[in-house]
Parts: sequence; structure tokens; C-alpha cells
Amino acid sequence: MDRLLVFGTGNATVTECYNTCFSLTDGKEFLLVDAGGGNGILGILKHMKVPVERMHHAFLSHRHTDHMLGMVWVIRLIGTMMTQDRYEGTFTVYCHRELAADLECLVRMTLDKRVVRLVGERIFMVPVEDGEEVNAVPYRLTCFDIHSDKTRQFGFSAVLNGGGRLVFLGDEPYRDACEPYVRGARWLLSEAFCLHSQADVFKPYEKYHSTVKDACELAARMNIPNLVLWHTEDSNLACRRSLYSQEGRMYYSGNLVIPDDADIVGL
Repeated sequence: MDRLLVFGTGNATVTECYNTCFSLTDGKEFLLVDAGGGNGILGILKHMKVPVERMHHAFLSHRHTDHMLGMVWVIRLIGTMMTQDRYEGTFTVYCHRELAADLECLVRMTLDKRVVRLVGERIFMVPVEDGEEVNAVPYRLTCFDIHSDKTRQFGFSAVLNGGGRLVFLGDEPYRDACEPYVRGARWLLSEAFCLHSQADVFKPYEKYHSTVKDACELAARMNIPNLVLWHTEDSNLACRRSLYSQEGRMYYSGNLVIPDDADIVGL
């Protein structure tokens, strides 16, 4: 069965949880999506017992620190495993063209030459275009530009092995240009920076983010039966699931999932 492994659920500035990133898996191979902002990803992979040697593909949405910097640590880990003959095959990161260049630059500036030598031989940053399909084992992804107002950012639609599609919208609000990818999906992974009732406190719209209400209304409008909310503030962490569910139920009647770090969700 397809599963969603939740590595982190917080926004860029959280201190009580990790930045939002995750893996999709069919139980055999693991697709990494973003990696948070630092080497905390290494501890999470260890804690959740993810077999890194079966992680051969990754997707990186955009260049912000809370999504990109952890990928450098993942490349460091996998590159080191390659040099020790503990990792077979190649590791490929899919992202838009400018981001591929940025990531390669960071890797070349910060990692040991033994790992850097593997770039282009066993470690690849592969650029994707809007609407392009890629075979990111174990999933076929259709990558799309989310039309960010801040920095170029891509999401994707993935065909699940159990049927239907899963859509990852990145960490910004939905835009109408994305409707062909979003409408009718089985699962939607959406940011929800805070409760709508606390928008005056956290000011999500000033930060180009949305609220629980916004995400739930979108899922209802697009006829999506399963909605995952994350990339949130961490001030309400202890009761986030209860508070977000209460507000979400006012606007959405489907399966509403508000995960914590290290949760595993059956898809």
C-alpha cells in the first residue's frame, strides 16, 4: 500500500517541530520530497527507520532554506554511502532549472570532494519544465509551476499505485492556473499556515500563505476526498490537530488529516 511518511510539518521559522518535508513509498522504494532546512533530516530518517539505500529519487519544490538546505545533507549522506559501497545505483533530484543550478552550486561549495566527484556520475540534479512527466520511482510525476509570487516553485501530481492521484501544492496558496492538476485528485497536500481565526495574529497573507479555512474550501470546491494540512505555525502544536480539525470541519466534510512529525499516513 502507498504510504505518506511525514518528516516535518512546520513552516520556515518553527522551533518545536521540523520544516515540512515527506516521503512517498510503495513499501519498496522511497521518493523524498523536500528535506527541510538542515541536518535534522538525518535524525528523522534514522528515527523513522527509512532505508536510505532504497531512496533513489527526490523532488525539490523551491530554493527557500526550509526546503532546500536539508537536501544538501541528504546528498552528503547518500554520497558518503556510495563511496563506502553501501548504496547501489544513482540518486536523482528533480526540480526546476534554476533550482537545479542552485543546488549543484551549494553541493560543490560545501561538500567533500569525494562526494562532489559523484555529481554528474551517480548524483544528478535534473531540471523539469512546467507540465513535464518524470519517472521518479516508485511514482510517475507530472511536475507543474505553481505560479508563485515570491520565488519560482513547482508542485506535482503523482499517480498512486492504489489508484487515483496525489497532488502536492508546495507551500503557497492555490492559483487557478493549477486547476487542471488539482481538480479531482484523490489526495491534496496543502499548506495551512494557521487557523483562519488567528489570521490577525500570524498574518499568513502577508507571507503569501493560506489558512485552514482557505485550504478546506479549496478541497471541497475541487471534490477532493482526502486533505492533508501542514507547513503550519508551531505555537499551537500541542493542540494543533484538534484546533485545525475543528475549524476545518466547518468548510470540508472529507477525510481531514493534520499530521504530526513522524506520522505515517496510508494513502
